[in-house]
Amino acid sequence: MADKPKVQGEGDRESAKRYNEDTREFVESGKVDEAARKAGEGDKEEMERAEKAGKDRAKELDPAVDRNYSKPTK
Repeated sequence: MADKPKVQGEGDRESAKRYNEDTREFVESGKVDEAARKAGEGDKEEMERAEKAGKDRAKELDPAVDRNYSKPTK
């Protein structure tokens, strides 16, 4: 009999396990603060254009919901 293909599709447990292990390893490495700082060092105008492009594609904001987008969520 031929072996089954390794493609698992959506909900791929092997990929999820690898991702979780890699994420845990990165967090434990102590490099998170440095990576976050570097992420904020980009060209301000370019980041604003990218944010606007993302918001243009997003569903409209609900005016009934009061959100402070300048603060991260938990």
